[in-house]
Amino acid sequence: MFLGRTSKMKKTLSRLATSAAASTMMLSSVGVGAIVALPTAAVADSHANVCSEPVQILAQPRDGLTLLEDYVDEFEALSGVPFQIDYLNEGDRRAKSQADASTIGKYNVYYVDEANLALFASSGWIAPLMDHYPAEYDYADFDPGRIATATYDGTVYFAPILGGGDLMVYRKDLLEAAGIEVPTTLEELKTAVAALHDPDNGIYGIGLRGRRGSGDNVWRWMPYFKGMGGEWFVDGVPAMNSEAAINATETYLELFEYSAPGTQTGSWDESTGAFRAGQIAILIESAPLGGIALDRSQSQVADLIGFARPPSPLTGGGFGHGFAIGTKANADDAALDCAGLWTAWATSKENEARRLEAGQSSELNRISIFGSDAFAATFGTELPAALADTANVTAVNFWQDPRWPELGGQWGIILEELIVGSRDDVPAALAELEAFATKLVE
Repeated sequence: MFLGRTSKMKKTLSRLATSAAASTMMLSSVGVGAIVALPTAAVADSHANVCSEPVQILAQPRDGLTLLEDYVDEFEALSGVPFQIDYLNEGDRRAKSQADASTIGKYNVYYVDEANLALFASSGWIAPLMDHYPAEYDYADFDPGRIATATYDGTVYFAPILGGGDLMVYRKDLLEAAGIEVPTTLEELKTAVAALHDPDNGIYGIGLRGRRGSGDNVWRWMPYFKGMGGEWFVDGVPAMNSEAAINATETYLELFEYSAPGTQTGSWDESTGAFRAGQIAILIESAPLGGIALDRSQSQVADLIGFARPPSPLTGGGFGHGFAIGTKANADDAALDCAGLWTAWATSKENEARRLEAGQSSELNRISIFGSDAFAATFGTELPAALADTANVTAVNFWQDPRWPELGGQWGIILEELIVGSRDDVPAALAELEAFATKLVE
């Protein structure tokens, strides 16, 4: 799933994917109630002496974490200690966790994401997760795309709470009325988007992200870049001013001619909001959109949509947020194991089942949950099939390096200028980015 990763990484993913595939076959025909159970007394006894101090966690607000707080007593019965979660918004959480992890280490567990994993892992601020993750919690049951995003330099560092690849979400009624088949290639996508574009009647062919940012316009551009063969670096040398990058950028700009109003400087909220309001025919977006789009309380087109993997050769934009074990606050193996136990429990099958029951569809990450009768009863069978299919093309598209936010941020500025038309020379724009990258790595 990674290009140019180490052999260690390939072996890790192969082992986990094989185990996950086996889990899928065994669990796909049963319901959530049958596949999860609260920890037995034997499991609880095996962890009774691991923890000696309450577990301190720094995170950003998520419905699934609020739900966890209803089960503090359960974790205390399992481990012997309670836990405390401190919440900050995403930007403040990133800054606070970096400051804390690099200095005093107040927190045993940090909420990390794909954008700061490389910095935390390469700096030694978080521990390899599998050294302290109890085997009975079945890490291999996580979606392979989440596992890939949780991995840096061949080592897994966090357990997912949120993540995914990309899905193509489309209006069945509009495609059927126009006699258009679901696009499976990029050329078919471009043809379909142009044919379905009907702004006079409030329908737009597609929705993209134009707002500057490594997690906004760059995030949605990267599947084109990587799918067309682009590489950020070749043998350590910046390689952004390539034919693949030019083709990817020109394609992205071409599709923007059919993108809904507000998306030229918009992000996730604008593109997904327009789709859920019935204004967009086809949308390629991060997988959590799937459950949201089927939620009648959030979507006006919940009964009209279908799902598929992104058209070839697009890759899925693998992203993930999750919990990692801090190294400074956990002074010995017992403390590391305690943090690992909380991380495993918080992201366990039973807690995912609770999130599913509570309707928290964007915070589901396990194959056994996606393949369960309870998931199908809530979301039908088409969404889980598409989630399984898109896992085959999910990739880490960004540069896994602590300097990625700088590089991605710079390209976001340049790309937004191309989208809004304040510049129009694509090769010159990419040459400028490449020059920036050259100085960045000197």
